[in-house]
Amino acid sequence: MLVVLLAGTIRPALADDFSQLLSSLNAESFPAKTKAVEAIAASGDPRAVSVLQALLNDSLAVRASDSLVVMLQGSGDAQTLVDAATGKPLGSAQAADLNPVVVNIRMRIVIQDSIARLNLQSPNPATRLAAVQQLTGNISEKQLEQLRGYRERESNVNVHHAMDIAIALEELKTSDSKLKLQALQELSGSLEDIVRNRVRDVAQDKSADPSVRRAAQRTLASIQDWLDFYDLVERVFFGLSLGSVLVLAAIGLAITFGVMGVINMAHGEMMMLGAYTTYVVQKMMPEHIDASLFVAIPAAFLVAGLAGVVIERGVIRFLYGRPLETLLATFGISLFLQQLVRSVFSPLNRSVITPSWMSGSLDLNGALSFTYNRLYILLFAFMVFAGLLLVFKRTRLGLEVRAVAQNRAMARALGVRTEWVDALTFGLGSGIAGVAGVALSQLTNVGPNLGQSYIVDSFMVVVFGGVGNLWGTLVSGLSLGVLNKILEPWAGAVLGKIIVLVLLILFIQKRPRGLFPQKGRAAEA
Repeated sequence: MLVVLLAGTIRPALADDFSQLLSSLNAESFPAKTKAVEAIAASGDPRAVSVLQALLNDSLAVRASDSLVVMLQGSGDAQTLVDAATGKPLGSAQAADLNPVVVNIRMRIVIQDSIARLNLQSPNPATRLAAVQQLTGNISEKQLEQLRGYRERESNVNVHHAMDIAIALEELKTSDSKLKLQALQELSGSLEDIVRNRVRDVAQDKSADPSVRRAAQRTLASIQDWLDFYDLVERVFFGLSLGSVLVLAAIGLAITFGVMGVINMAHGEMMMLGAYTTYVVQKMMPEHIDASLFVAIPAAFLVAGLAGVVIERGVIRFLYGRPLETLLATFGISLFLQQLVRSVFSPLNRSVITPSWMSGSLDLNGALSFTYNRLYILLFAFMVFAGLLLVFKRTRLGLEVRAVAQNRAMARALGVRTEWVDALTFGLGSGIAGVAGVALSQLTNVGPNLGQSYIVDSFMVVVFGGVGNLWGTLVSGLSLGVLNKILEPWAGAVLGKIIVLVLLILFIQKRPRGLFPQKGRAAEA
């Protein structure tokens, strides 16, 4: 009971002490306010950082009615008061009842130093890292000495490395050649812009020691080599993400083309239907955007798949064996679906909200980051591919599809209902295209012409990989995506596509059946 009573009396005492420190900020002279700031920082109170930050942002005031120090939150008419000592909301107040705590330039320097020192002492490594990054490139002599002391006691590897970089950048400003050489050696693997710019200044400084200039040039070359390497890695990643979209777009086309021999010019519109399904699902569940994609994926598969079955049963089944008529019929269907969407949703593009778990990027270092939406789409493409493999290898439908693809007449003679296999195959391919539309909705706006941008590339993927071969579609889609992204920097987007098309034509001249040619009697006929 004695301990509890003492704790209850000590806590208000500590709060009173901090309140007294805050009240000293209401002094008339700037030197007195500066001493108050130093006392608040020296108190080690966890509220000190927020109070000093409010003071630095001109958001600290004294209420005239009771001389209470308050923090201002919000802006304009929505501005509210918070007790600086306790954090208790105090509602609003008239501007005439508040006396802002005014600071001058010297006080701002002291406040910044105090905030940096308090953040460097934080038990949270992320807070310490942010404090070091904020100080980097603009450190006073006093802060530099403090930083050297904190570095000796720092246990976190990332924070320690950031401190080394910050100290090395300051050592480059000195006239000591030995210190500069050590600093350049420390900075040789850093990829931050501030490091590269500072090292470039040293390398171009004609008044510097020749050995220091040569070391700076070597360091700059090393940094540039790493930047070029990570730029290539990032381009490969963007190529793989583009390739994953091409795989999702082309894999359904490869199935229908390989099994049925149908050139489906409406395949892009199946992707469009999937993208619009995603838009509709989000409109139906606006409070659950993060979960909307998990509903949109099966919904898009069903909508596009059912549309595919209707198209096959209503039109395509009457045109088997007549590829030109099939091409023209599906082209007309694509125009019909585009106009239907324009009539229902208007010709304007629709924006689909990206869920929070797909927003942002995975930062690996200062020069390399992977956006989460493209990373998830890449993983999703592999999941869809694995699922299709299981369907074709482990289910009766897959067995019948493979039988019809290899020898339709023999499959029919053995009792396989080829007309239903055709319908389900076309529906499956269209459903996968709808799922591809869900992925595309996270990369671009949803519009009536969405599918037209990918239909030609999809045919290129199918032809390059080998008609009807899933592995060929995967390899060719990823390869063409990476090749496009590698060619774009020096050839441009349009010329890059032309180069890819020419290379593909040359490849088809040597291997007309693609990378993975279809096997079976029908393929050899």
